[in-house]
Amino acid sequence: MNGYFYVLTTIDIFVLCFMCVLTRLSESLNKKQKRGFFFAFILIAFISVLEVVTLKVDGLPVRYRWINIISNYLGFGLTPSVCICLVYVLDKKTRLRWEFKLAILCEIIYLLVLAISIPSGLVFSVSQENIYSRGPYFFIYIFVYFISIFYLSLSTILVSKQFQNRSKALIYPLIIFLAAETIIQIMVPNLHVSWLCVTLLSVLYFIYCSEMWNQLDSLTGLLNQNSFLNRSHEMNYTNGMLIVFDVDDFKHVNDVYGHVKGDLCLSIIANCIKKAYAKYGYCYRIGGDEFCVLLKNCRNEESCSIQFDHLMKSKQRKYKYLPSVSYGSALLLTGDIVSVKDLADQNMYLNKKRNKEQQYLIIAAVLR
Repeated sequence: MNGYFYVLTTIDIFVLCFMCVLTRLSESLNKKQKRGFFFAFILIAFISVLEVVTLKVDGLPVRYRWINIISNYLGFGLTPSVCICLVYVLDKKTRLRWEFKLAILCEIIYLLVLAISIPSGLVFSVSQENIYSRGPYFFIYIFVYFISIFYLSLSTILVSKQFQNRSKALIYPLIIFLAAETIIQIMVPNLHVSWLCVTLLSVLYFIYCSEMWNQLDSLTGLLNQNSFLNRSHEMNYTNGMLIVFDVDDFKHVNDVYGHVKGDLCLSIIANCIKKAYAKYGYCYRIGGDEFCVLLKNCRNEESCSIQFDHLMKSKQRKYKYLPSVSYGSALLLTGDIVSVKDLADQNMYLNKKRNKEQQYLIIAAVLR
């Protein structure tokens, strides 16, 4: 082991310490997300140090053999936990999902299997002369490592689709990068750049997730106003359409049922909009109780609106306090998004007026 490897490890530790501080000071991450990133960075730093220890003690007098064994065991055993920590970051909810609990259980089982295999040297062995070597079943470690990468990749892809992340395709080069460096490390074990690459990947992943969350409205999970303004200037103005939504009598809900119920109403409505329109466009919350959709093709408007009305009626049967929603649309025929939105607002207010007239007629019929 030469000085070059020490320099790489020192850089690695410095970057990870910096990322820990950055995570601690972040105001865009919640406590759960900070905890996940922090544990991931600490784990990578710890395993990087373990790699230095294993290389340093390998071949030394036999009294150092136990250090060699423990360092290799922890290094191989904790590697999948890095991916599990990053998956933990993805979900903002405090309640752990069943698949995440299953992943933790699998990691515990893997640690136990690895510990049991130490005397027989199935995965790795340290000879009586204190010399490390791979065991005949070293593929178990490789398999578990790639499964953890797959789990992280699949979780990220599913979350990015749920959040309409426009940069979701960038997760694929990150996956390819991690898989490639792992394969290279396996084929050339003396290279020792694996954990430096994992550090780089974790930093890129931090940036990727931060960019994804910065596009979102924290309450509803829809894209936010800033994302709408940026995206509206890039839309195809040939077939595109802007649809605006406004909650009817939302102030009444807040005044009568409270702001907690009001926030729940916004979340339910946003979820209905996303289910009906996200497949064909981008869904945004652009104000307090105001939403909009940038539809890629106006031909999908009718089918989406029918589905949205169906979803809303279903939710209103379950939540009696859930108000109705008025919406209006306008074609994106010009690059002036302000004038297009004004026209869509006018159509929305006409729809709101018709809704109120229908409600008055229903009330009058009941009173008779």
